[in-house]
Amino acid sequence: MRNLLITASAALALLSNPVSALPDRAGDFALLDTEGEFHQLSRYRHQEAMVLMAFDAACSEQAAAIAQFQQTASQFAEQNVSFALIESGIESDIDALRAARAATGLDLPMLVDDGQLVSETLKISAAGEVVVLDPQRLNILYRGPLTDQAAEIIAAELDGGVDETVIAEATGCAIDYPASEANLAEVPDYGTEVAPIIVEQCANCHREGGIGPFAMDSHLMLQGWSPMIREVLLTKRMPPTQVDPNVGHFDNALYISPSEMQTLVHWIDGGAPRGSHPVDPLTEVEHVDMKSWRLGEPDYIVTAPNHEIPATGVLDYINVNVPLNFDEDKWVRAVQYIPGDEAVLHHLLTYVTPPTGSFDGGEGDTTSTARRFLEGYAPGKVDPIEFPTNTGVKIPAGHQLSMQFHYTTNGRATTDETKLGLYIYDEAPDHENFTRSVAGGFRVPPYERDYPVKASYTFDEAVVVTGLRAHMHFRGKDMQFFAEYPNGTMEQLLNVPNYSYAWQPTYQLSEPVSLPSGTKVHVTGSFDNSEHNPANPDPSKTLTFGLQSWDEMFIGYWTYHAQDGGE
Repeated sequence: MRNLLITASAALALLSNPVSALPDRAGDFALLDTEGEFHQLSRYRHQEAMVLMAFDAACSEQAAAIAQFQQTASQFAEQNVSFALIESGIESDIDALRAARAATGLDLPMLVDDGQLVSETLKISAAGEVVVLDPQRLNILYRGPLTDQAAEIIAAELDGGVDETVIAEATGCAIDYPASEANLAEVPDYGTEVAPIIVEQCANCHREGGIGPFAMDSHLMLQGWSPMIREVLLTKRMPPTQVDPNVGHFDNALYISPSEMQTLVHWIDGGAPRGSHPVDPLTEVEHVDMKSWRLGEPDYIVTAPNHEIPATGVLDYINVNVPLNFDEDKWVRAVQYIPGDEAVLHHLLTYVTPPTGSFDGGEGDTTSTARRFLEGYAPGKVDPIEFPTNTGVKIPAGHQLSMQFHYTTNGRATTDETKLGLYIYDEAPDHENFTRSVAGGFRVPPYERDYPVKASYTFDEAVVVTGLRAHMHFRGKDMQFFAEYPNGTMEQLLNVPNYSYAWQPTYQLSEPVSLPSGTKVHVTGSFDNSEHNPANPDPSKTLTFGLQSWDEMFIGYWTYHAQDGGE
């Protein structure tokens, strides 16, 4: 009995007094804030600490904690510490969260944890609770109320580092995790809940012969790779081509819902069990035949040059011109790529150019030019590209195709001979499809972490915009697309908050946007030339425009056609 009493007393002491322990690892994570800006813990390595305060839009008792948080942020304003709120509750409506942020009076970002997975990983339990993080080591230094001790830990980290995690009991409105509680009580079922998400979101690329580095073709494979799957989900590396879901919508953007994220992460956290299904659903998935023409035999098939791909190494882009020998104008209504080896062909872009033209098409010499673009291939893109009704890409007589190939090595030497099928109109359509580049000039200094760039162009005709594409190289950080209408109103059409050179599709608008004549379009963005950008090959280099991948570009592409009726 005495031993039991001592144990109970010790437990009460743990709840009422701060507890120190070896560093508690947080792991990396990434979230968007209410304004669409991307925040990743590991990208804050230029700071000594990152301090988050839990916010719950449903809690009316956090005003005092927020005011204290503002004071603490002001105290460390001139030092290498970042402060932000994190919406840890279940509110996910972006307009409501923007209003809630405005009501706080804070000029600090509010990170939107719309699936609660980051808050859950950080073990946040109450609104007003503070978490002090070390971005270098991805450790938790402190979790608890915003007391003098929290400020002392921040100061100690600035003074040389903290080697232990201090945890204190939180006060305030309790943060509930209904999805976590449900999935803890009953781990998501592999066969009926997990496998369907993998088939829909992942398996097209992660299959035998696909571009993914491993195949998700069985429970065993999924279980073995589950720690990495969890990491790339929480850092938003996968699925690729994610864009801000609160700005427009795009048919080919790979959105994954908060509930799907919860299902996958909670299943992994629950040990990734196989369940009792007699047949593994992933072993029975039938993938689309990448070698078949989906619209039937094309009217014309272009065979690209054969490229030898080594087993290892990093390959720069390959630009080639392919003659067509058309002696009359052709109008393309649809195209389809059939990759020679989809395991190494990362992406392919194709333009229609004059006989003496090239892939660059003069974009290096001007801030804006309209070109004939036949779209491109990207991993998992098995369907043909059909242009909007009564529009097409014109191939004038005597013109050629200029093609750009990007390959990634996978440990096996191979060859690629990709085919491009052209489906031709019998009669010319009413409108020609164009892609206009809108480019900005820049000179990015060495080690510059957030260098802004902008560009603009005014359309002198009424057009319908159907697609948008961001293009930068390794130091690209983000890009946004806006339309400024003649009446002065501004509309944001696309936000690419975490640009990746590896993934740069044309985002196809679900609802095309009509721009009247005189509309000025804007492209804004920034470069990260710092050593904390994991893709940066040389942060000591001053960056200017260049065609090679180790130089830089800043181009926003607008795919459009003229409006019916002109003005």
